[in-house]
Amino acid sequence: MNQSTFNSIYKYFLLALAVILIDQTSKLLVYYNMEMGTSGEINVLGDWFRLHYLLNPGMAFGIKWKHEFGKLLLTLFRLGAMLGIGYYIFYLYRHKAHNGLMWCMGLILGGAVGNVIDSTFYGALLDNAPYDAPTPWFHGQVIDMLFFPLFDGYYPEWIPGIGGDYFLFFSPVFNIADSSIFIGVVIILIFQKRFFKKEQQKSINQTQREVTL
Repeated sequence: MNQSTFNSIYKYFLLALAVILIDQTSKLLVYYNMEMGTSGEINVLGDWFRLHYLLNPGMAFGIKWKHEFGKLLLTLFRLGAMLGIGYYIFYLYRHKAHNGLMWCMGLILGGAVGNVIDSTFYGALLDNAPYDAPTPWFHGQVIDMLFFPLFDGYYPEWIPGIGGDYFLFFSPVFNIADSSIFIGVVIILIFQKRFFKKEQQKSINQTQREVTL
């Protein structure tokens, strides 16, 4: 990779680095300054935006892999995904992908690395691995803190099965890394026709050349 290529592509990795630094700083501030659970909640904007410290042992929304080595496999998967995203950024740059797509991939990479750091190191460094983990390394729990309980209430009695049950919208607790990944993915989905237009046109042109030959 020549110097001009490096100077052009580094900005996307700098964005990823900025996400990582913000994400890790927020997690450590929460770890050292907040109590876990409802008792330690901090209202930021009324009742609908709160800081709520909890540990996520699995994937998004607290989903777990029910296997003895599920957490280890999940962490290794995250490491592989992180490396794959990094390589994909180089691939996209070499193929002159849309700038917007490159920025989105920088956001996704930063978020992926942010959560990989938790999973890989926090079990040992912050002693937050589950009690039954075979080793603290690669078994760290991800620190979440962003909570947006926009509104709550009870389902109408006439709804079968859930009538009268309590509900809370929006209930997941997440972090900066999750937000970065989500934002990157959503922007790609919204602008996918614009982002992938060049790649599609190249594929069409290549197909046409092959047909004529």
